[in-house]
Amino acid sequence: MKIPLIAVTVLLLAGCVPASEHGRDVAAGSAANDRVTLGTVQREIHIGMSGADVVAALGSPNMVTSDERRRETWVYDKLSTQTVYSSSSGGANALFLAFVVGKAGAVQTTQKTLTVIVKFDESSRVRDFSYRSSSF
Repeated sequence: MKIPLIAVTVLLLAGCVPASEHGRDVAAGSAANDRVTLGTVQREIHIGMSGADVVAALGSPNMVTSDERRRETWVYDKLSTQTVYSSSSGGANALFLAFVVGKAGAVQTTQKTLTVIVKFDESSRVRDFSYRSSSF
């Protein structure tokens, strides 16, 4: 009878993962799918590169326009929201000391924007690019 109880306990405890590990997993999955970052723009985009190279570095643009000389301008516009939750509840110590279970928590939300504008010349090569990043 003790062996199945121990096995169940081990399986239940193996399923307990700290919130910090969940956060790392979510961030890793998000980073793998998100190529439009300030670091990528600063590191990968440069004047003279082809449109295919820009797509390889940043993915497809959100918007494509052209000017009177039929030169394309690509716009990448990204908004990200990060919400961090932290909560705790009193356990056995709170139960014995105060005869109640206490709960506490906090939430923080941060939003970031990144706009990247890539201008091409007549031969579809990058002639200029700019970016703006903000956090609030």
